[in-house]
Amino acid sequence: MTSAIELVDVTKAYRRYSGKQFSTLKSALLQRSILRDLQPSEILPALSGVSFSVPKGSTYGVIGRNGSGKSTALKLVAGITKPTAGVVKVQGRISALIELGAGFHPEISGRENVFINGIMLGLSRREVQERFDEIVDFAELKDFIDAPVKTYSSGMYMRLGFAVAIHVDPDVLLVDEVLAVGDEGFTHKCLDKFAEFRRRGKTVLLVTHSLGLVERFCDDCLWLDKGKAREHGDPRRVIDAYLTAVEHSEEELLATTTAKAIAAAAETAPADEEKAPTSETTSAESGESELQDMFKAIEGRWGSREVEITDVALLDSTGAPSFLFHTGDAMAVRLSVNAKARVDDFVFGVSLFNADGVCCYGTNTYIEEMTSERIEGAGSVTFSIDRLDLVEGTYKLDVAVHKRDGYPYDYHRLLYTFRVKSRVHDVGIYRPTHTWIFTPGIKIGRTDL
Repeated sequence: MTSAIELVDVTKAYRRYSGKQFSTLKSALLQRSILRDLQPSEILPALSGVSFSVPKGSTYGVIGRNGSGKSTALKLVAGITKPTAGVVKVQGRISALIELGAGFHPEISGRENVFINGIMLGLSRREVQERFDEIVDFAELKDFIDAPVKTYSSGMYMRLGFAVAIHVDPDVLLVDEVLAVGDEGFTHKCLDKFAEFRRRGKTVLLVTHSLGLVERFCDDCLWLDKGKAREHGDPRRVIDAYLTAVEHSEEELLATTTAKAIAAAAETAPADEEKAPTSETTSAESGESELQDMFKAIEGRWGSREVEITDVALLDSTGAPSFLFHTGDAMAVRLSVNAKARVDDFVFGVSLFNADGVCCYGTNTYIEEMTSERIEGAGSVTFSIDRLDLVEGTYKLDVAVHKRDGYPYDYHRLLYTFRVKSRVHDVGIYRPTHTWIFTPGIKIGRTDL
């Protein structure tokens, strides 16, 4: 199959800023090359040995984190910049939705800018005139087209740039995160235009963070990571591999965050400190008052350490330590504890908070009518959750061991951070198991966006 776009072992490197730059172009040319003879530490590789091809008429997605080289690859295909090494081949007329409206002049009207930008993108004046009304209607700027562009909002400015670029009727369309140019209605118009391009056999190279968009529109997908190609092929397979790597990095970050919080709490709270969050809310008669303390959460650690929590581990369904879970997963909180001498009065508590400090759930063994009898030496306590029915977000864990009247042995308040992931981006805190039922007269489709 003939390729519309082909990159062969492409490398793009930039010189790092060091404060010792060339003062003039002449001085750079006299030294024969801007990048030649530089030390590796003086070079920033944006792409390193990247190869891929996009068949004519297909839609190809490029995903990756910020700084992975996605936009650099698009600019190489567009001819905006040249590769340091390797070959870039493109067949057909190109329209690039990269820096929308980059050629607009703020002092002149939108009408004049449409003609100037259209001609810059390869149209003749007659072709721009023929498509002018369609461009303005698509941009939804009929009432403002004769006003100076400097009076436009950022959304209006970007919509006009998108409308001009999309009506060039290119053979190859390069798209870089264009769905941020307007409101929901305009976004759907953009998606409809992409679908039209596909039906007409145009080639589309799409760079985006919207993984649902890639799954919906793309025939193949490339994952770039730190300037190198990690995976390419079926979009769903590549996206799953990408999400797995992202989750691994997030888990490392959460582990570091938790370790720092525990270390900071250990430095600020002496072992013999008997500070309780609010002494007036503790009571031997009812566990309800201890829940009130949870709603007044302040990060830290305190207690007499007569019974000490020596370790806290969050466990996934396999029993392995983890800081990242998915909605509906099993989760367990294991407390390693140690009592220096025999203690008969003790209560274990656990509570979950969201990132805003709202208590999602809290309980303890006293509330659940468990009677303490004896603890001595080392042991462990596991709080097991069959289904973690929380919406996607970052959460904090609060664990404690104390007397029935609230006297603190060891409180760990909001020191453990974990994250819940979900492909469904609903809102709130709790996600109950549910279904939707529709009568025959209501037809509902599905979307991955």
